[in-house]
Amino acid sequence: MHSNGQSASTPFVELSRADWAALAPETTEQLPTSILDRVRGLGDRLDMSEVLDVFQPLSRLLSLYAEGTRTLHATTSTFLHTTAARTPFVIGVAGSVAVGKSTVSRVLQELLSGWSSTPHVALVTTDGFLYPNEELIRRGLLDRKGFPESYDRKALLRFVSEVKSGKPEVHAPVYSHLSYNIVPDESVSVRQPDVLIVEGLNVLQPSTGGLAVSDLFDFSIYVDARTRDIAHWYEERFLKLQQGAFADPDSYFHRYAGLDEQEARSTARDIWARINGVNLEENIRPTRSRATLILRKDTDHSVSSVLLRKI
Repeated sequence: MHSNGQSASTPFVELSRADWAALAPETTEQLPTSILDRVRGLGDRLDMSEVLDVFQPLSRLLSLYAEGTRTLHATTSTFLHTTAARTPFVIGVAGSVAVGKSTVSRVLQELLSGWSSTPHVALVTTDGFLYPNEELIRRGLLDRKGFPESYDRKALLRFVSEVKSGKPEVHAPVYSHLSYNIVPDESVSVRQPDVLIVEGLNVLQPSTGGLAVSDLFDFSIYVDARTRDIAHWYEERFLKLQQGAFADPDSYFHRYAGLDEQEARSTARDIWARINGVNLEENIRPTRSRATLILRKDTDHSVSSVLLRKI
């Protein structure tokens, strides 16, 4: 395997896409086109070659980690003469707006559920743990939605802790991208999964005192790309939304539906410069080195290399 010129002092081993793809299990199950279309995010690249080259090896690695963690848990329980219940294997997926972390999370959910050791995989995004808009306005944080302080971090930590502890049923709030707000009196239920995937911008944030949600992860993934590429992807996605979802009169962003292309691009660039780009540089990218594995994307949205933390 090639080291790609990496320093011996780095905590990661870097594999080219070709080297990583060579690690794919010999027996792989093709994902139907209908599933690819369902899990692919707006503007993301996800075809069968990406699944086979990148995500099949990753899903196998994750299943091995989950099996190893389960064995360690059983061995520890035997040593302590306890009969503690098996706890879910928790995976955190972090990265910028528009980098494709939601697609990564959804395709891993599909693939991991195909392994005999991890048939039940739950996926929760941290959007549901954003404070409601009314609270963000009260705190003067509406324009900082997505920044660490805009989340109810205590509620998120409590949720993951309860799932991790094996509680039979745990509820998470629901976020609507149409209304750009938390949906009142609605929740999703998580019932003792084999794997819980927690996807969000800032899930790898370290603790500022006490326990952080990242402390509960058994494995973490950071989806990485050049800033200029992410900014371009955000702009293109904004145009697609402006021509699609924003046209709905009930959309929070309906006011953008009537913009011409030049105005829409200008608006997207302004939002990126004021909010998403700042959040990436100040809060999200600094957590990259805390990940267990980094998926590095190229300009066309395809994964070009994989960095895995050395054991």
